[in-house]
Amino acid sequence: MAYGSFREFLDRLETEGELIRISQPVATELEITVLADQQMKAPDGGKALLIERPTVNGAVSSVPLAINTMGSWRRMAMALNAESVDQVAAELGGLLKAKPPMSVREAIRLLGQALDLRHARPRAVRDGPCKEVVHRFDPPPRRTEPWPKAPDILCDPDSARSAPLPTLLDLPILKCWPLDAGRFITLPCVVTRDPDTGERNVGMYRMQVYDAHTTGMHWQLQKVAARHGRRYYEKGARMPVAVFLGGDPVYTFAATAPLPDGLDEFLLAGYLRKRSVELVRCETIDLEVPADADFVLEGYVDPCEPLREEGPFGDHTGYYSLPEPYPVFHITAITHRKDAIYPATIVGLPPMEDFYLGSASVKLFLPVLKMNFPEIVDMALPAEGVFHNLVFVSIKKSYPMQAYKIMHGLWGMGQMMFTKYIIVVDDHVNVHNTREVLFHLCANTDPQRDCLFTRGPADVLDHATPEIGIGTKLGIDATRKLPGEGFKRPWPPLIQMDPAVQERIKSLLPR
Repeated sequence: MAYGSFREFLDRLETEGELIRISQPVATELEITVLADQQMKAPDGGKALLIERPTVNGAVSSVPLAINTMGSWRRMAMALNAESVDQVAAELGGLLKAKPPMSVREAIRLLGQALDLRHARPRAVRDGPCKEVVHRFDPPPRRTEPWPKAPDILCDPDSARSAPLPTLLDLPILKCWPLDAGRFITLPCVVTRDPDTGERNVGMYRMQVYDAHTTGMHWQLQKVAARHGRRYYEKGARMPVAVFLGGDPVYTFAATAPLPDGLDEFLLAGYLRKRSVELVRCETIDLEVPADADFVLEGYVDPCEPLREEGPFGDHTGYYSLPEPYPVFHITAITHRKDAIYPATIVGLPPMEDFYLGSASVKLFLPVLKMNFPEIVDMALPAEGVFHNLVFVSIKKSYPMQAYKIMHGLWGMGQMMFTKYIIVVDDHVNVHNTREVLFHLCANTDPQRDCLFTRGPADVLDHATPEIGIGTKLGIDATRKLPGEGFKRPWPPLIQMDPAVQERIKSLLPR
């Protein structure tokens, strides 16, 4: 069943031996990063950490902090309340392939799938645990003058202790890496709405804390929330934005999932948790958030306000993303549970927790890709490729140039447009074994014949591109070549032992 709270999920992690409690004070400035990074780079993702007494500017926060909660395949499966991520992917794939029933048995099975779907649609409730404590703030007047070039983004310890409770300065928000511009909220689920269609989006965009009531809003130009923002900018109206943290961990996964624009992430969350997401209306803006969230930050982005410099930030690329101008988020209310726990993550040199979130998305949405490209057998995004930089895909090849069709098709699929390198291999190659992929890459390719260069959108966080958001892509066809592809020589067989001999020898060895 679905988790009733983030704390309930952590309790299960602890029961299953997947969580370490740390009772002594640990600083949110860099120290928690060291502990978390050690776990994330440990075999199989290490353990989740619950920091019971995080300190902010030397003062112990009353709010515990949890990190690396989904940083392994086992914890990722537990977040989805399943035995394995593969199990969830198989269930979703079976649903997509459902056909009209041809017998009573098939009708009963299809009915079971339909009953699962009844949980997908969110439902409105009047109240919830996320409103156990409510603090409202008066919105500031509109700002039209530019922000200072180097804004004061770290609070003074004395002012933090004397600030009204609670503000951003009271939360155990991390300063992750030494050159970070300040503290960053790293697991925010950001809710926006299209002003024309009313369609909701839940995305994840880092938020740099500027002061007690304002943050940066790092939605990149290709993101859905940025598109929503452009419409508000055109209208000249303040854009309502809600940010929630915690609650059922499936919300965090759904916020990172590569759903098509216009498809509500709460639908996916409801399907995965097999229980409708209960949504409660915010106190100061016309948006809804999960009633079981731990924290909710309500506010707005003002299109009449100048953009503000955000960054640098130690990013998932393994490098710092440098300062760029982004919208400012003003907080009008903070609501939270009485026993709230602050969820956080860090990104940096891989492997990190985000590898498991991204890889789980690949597994879950592979059936969708296969509906468009039935020749695809499997796909992997190696940790070294930091999400979308490098993609391995295996196909069942049946006609010339099919690998190039797959390259172009994937580059046109949502966030796959950011992929810099696509390597296509034959169906017998295990794409999750990088050594095996590299062997076939080197053995089956002629660089001049089998490489395809093209240009397209790039991740704005990619520091290597000649311009922000624009870059070059390379596709490599590492499949067996066909005569129709201009290959005139015989293709040699791969060296493999006779299975019967292997079995015979196995029987001779001591057990």
